[in-house]
Amino acid sequence: MTDTTSGRLLRLLSLLQTRRTWTGPELRERLGVSARTVRRDVERLRDLGYPVHADLGAAGGYRLEAGAAMPPLLLDDEEAVAIAVGLRGAAGGAVEGIGEASVRALAKLEQVLPDRLRRRVTALHTATTPLTGPPAGPTVDPAALAVLAAACRDHERVRFTYRAPGAPGAPGASGETGRLVEPHGLVSAGRRWYLVAYDTGRADWRTFRVDRMAAPRPTGVRTPPRPLPAADAADFVTRSLARRRPVRRAVLTVHASAAELADRFRVTGEEIEPVDDRTCTVRTAPDSLEWTALRIAFLDLDFEVREPPELAERLAALAARLSRAAGTPPAAP
Repeated sequence: MTDTTSGRLLRLLSLLQTRRTWTGPELRERLGVSARTVRRDVERLRDLGYPVHADLGAAGGYRLEAGAAMPPLLLDDEEAVAIAVGLRGAAGGAVEGIGEASVRALAKLEQVLPDRLRRRVTALHTATTPLTGPPAGPTVDPAALAVLAAACRDHERVRFTYRAPGAPGAPGASGETGRLVEPHGLVSAGRRWYLVAYDTGRADWRTFRVDRMAAPRPTGVRTPPRPLPAADAADFVTRSLARRRPVRRAVLTVHASAAELADRFRVTGEEIEPVDDRTCTVRTAPDSLEWTALRIAFLDLDFEVREPPELAERLAALAARLSRAAGTPPAAP
């Protein structure tokens, strides 16, 4: 086999690994060869153990299927480094049971990495110190992630049972509904995994927590991709989560200029209303009242809480706790 043929085989294998199906004309155009050469190269890959399946007809094409044994993967330098770094991180991730498998896969990958790439991976690992601690949330079934990822790639409808927030976790519990969706993309947010999909039963786009799904399974029905009403899947999840949070406005009178407060409190100009040169009103919708209480308490500025009453209560509790820590009795409310 000549160097030209070997290089072309590697290019063909790389193409088959990046997409589910390629038509003959697409491969001829990408490789710059004849249809006969494509067929001959496909046969060579089969002889090497790669299960390349060919469908005849106008809608046919070539695809690389799963075989009895896993053939070698073709990775460029950046892909190999990305996978190695990802496997190191996955050892402590939120996917159930993936830690041990990640360690085994990483050991195999680093064994065949060239020295220059192994040094890059090691440098990244030694320079990074992860925060460790007990699990901070539910884990996700890796098999479910694989099914959903494949469905997103192939634009294939998926069925699953979904458990509403607050519903019991046992199968068949009240609050569970059957869903038929057209997956668009997966989003990882900390220890949470979300699926962005078009819900055919609701005729609208939805965000689904993967850990609340049961038995996601492909239907074999493929549909044209729908336009997502957002910049991307991550943007859609961000908007969806923001809509679910209850909006609780905090209003405070702060004895400082608007410019000084904007710089120290890190709020936008729209949230500050000047009263005079030394006083302003702040109206903000915080992620949590506890965090707002901490931020405003450490500004070293005088202020009064106008609403909500819960914010004043949290500040009083914080003041009492700090007084106890300092060994002084808290002042009377």
